[in-house]
Amino acid sequence: MQELIFMKNYKNNEALRKSFFELAVNTFEINFENWYQQGFWGERYIPFSFVDGDQVIANVSVNILEFIIHGEKKKAIQIGTVMTHPDYRGKGLSARLMNKVLEEYENKYDYMYLFANESVLDFYPKFGFKPVEEHLFSMNYTAKKSPEPANIQKLDVTNAEDLRLIHKFASERLPVSQHFATNHAQSIFMFYCLNVFSDDIYYLENENVIVIYKKEKHNIDLFDLVSLNKIHMTDILHQIADEDTEKITFHFTPDATDHIVLKSTITNDGLFVKTPGENIYPVHVKYPITSIA
Repeated sequence: MQELIFMKNYKNNEALRKSFFELAVNTFEINFENWYQQGFWGERYIPFSFVDGDQVIANVSVNILEFIIHGEKKKAIQIGTVMTHPDYRGKGLSARLMNKVLEEYENKYDYMYLFANESVLDFYPKFGFKPVEEHLFSMNYTAKKSPEPANIQKLDVTNAEDLRLIHKFASERLPVSQHFATNHAQSIFMFYCLNVFSDDIYYLENENVIVIYKKEKHNIDLFDLVSLNKIHMTDILHQIADEDTEKITFHFTPDATDHIVLKSTITNDGLFVKTPGENIYPVHVKYPITSIA
């Protein structure tokens, strides 16, 4: 084994980039190649890695975002794609990379956070991260006849024109909520469009909104609303719901407007947060699913 070299932000190095993609596939079954080829790896996604020769063998990635909390912008850093090649595990490489990230961004954020799986729940508290409880919001729904028929167009991410429309909306969108939302997350959002929700993306022409949702039997899972202008939630719901719809679940924090009566249940998706100073992560919120790295 050669001496390990620390590298970061090497997306233009073809050998390292391909090795990074291979490690992600082998570790998480995540494929970044199409996301990269489409130009969605932006400047806000920065891998911190150890390299052996031209092989990436350990990584901790940084995503530079903003939070919108009660209408105010806060500097946020999301940690993701934490992985180590099996041949190099047990050597403390992830811990060394975490320390490099913390050193690099000291005093440069209001919130640093990540989503951890059950196998590493004891790892992140060593670096000052604390587990945070989330709430999943839902509402009972009674069908209402729309004054005009919904004009809903399903978008196809393999169609260049549709993909351009999705990316334009993602890049210029208003926050999905003023109560709690993320900003500058279009790179992560586009990954979800390509790899997770590719069959669930719709354009509502009447509202000029892109909606990501899945309808099964009497339930709608609403994953995101992407709009360039202020929207009324009830107008969107009446467009996508039908006479069989009885419940709508929001995978983000909706604003308490339009007389929507929300219920919430506690959920735990492995969110850990580190806050310097007196910053406090907001309570009774759901981190938007299309911004999870």
